[in-house]
Amino acid sequence: MSLHLSIVMPAYNEEECIHEVVETWVDLLNRQFPTENTRLIVINDGSKDRTGAILDSLKPKYPTKLEVVHTPNGGHGNAVVRGYHHAVALGSDYVFQTDSDDQFVTDDFAKLWAKRYESNFILGYRQIRFDAPARLVITRILKFSLFLIYGTYIKDSNIPFRLINGVYLKKLLEQLPVPTPFAPNIFLAVMARKAGQKTFDIPIVHKERLTGTVSILRWKLIKVCIQSFQELAEFRLELGSKVKALKAVDVKQPVKM
Repeated sequence: MSLHLSIVMPAYNEEECIHEVVETWVDLLNRQFPTENTRLIVINDGSKDRTGAILDSLKPKYPTKLEVVHTPNGGHGNAVVRGYHHAVALGSDYVFQTDSDDQFVTDDFAKLWAKRYESNFILGYRQIRFDAPARLVITRILKFSLFLIYGTYIKDSNIPFRLINGVYLKKLLEQLPVPTPFAPNIFLAVMARKAGQKTFDIPIVHKERLTGTVSILRWKLIKVCIQSFQELAEFRLELGSKVKALKAVDVKQPVKM
């Protein structure tokens, strides 16, 4: 049986908040889609704390709504892509991706959901962002790098708050570079925008992180920024063929509910 909506959520060392975050998003599925087949797919990316154990303890409570996938640590990007492939394999009409760090609110989901018939790829936008100063600087550099390399301006290309048509996501994943880039969500956003999708860039709430630790800081942050820039620059040569393939996709929207 296909799924109307899958929520993909990577998780790494979030034992302090994962229980509440899972319950909050499952509650949204139950409230907004009481008669639909929906799923929260959590990818436990090799957490070293109790995140995995907590997720397993929650599965009996939500047997039809929660799916937990345990994987060796491969980084946020790999976990996201793994979750996307899982959602596509389940036949999801729509796939929504968010993070497990409790920095987003479920109420904002409705803003993206309301636009689902107007675009196959919809992004949120952290208008007021609560992150370390270094991360904010890197985000600004990335924003202008995308404009410089691709002539495309996207307010928050790497945001973990996005809604994608399932059929369109499957085609996007087929065009994603191999091996998986450090920040695959950026590549998906660029391809979708260049292929003519209106991302909307909808303002959403971003909360201060109160639990856990940020895994990429200082020199490591600079290193991955350079890596991402190099990957994006190299991808420039392939973009034309990727966009052509995406434009050929015939996406039939699910029946309005």
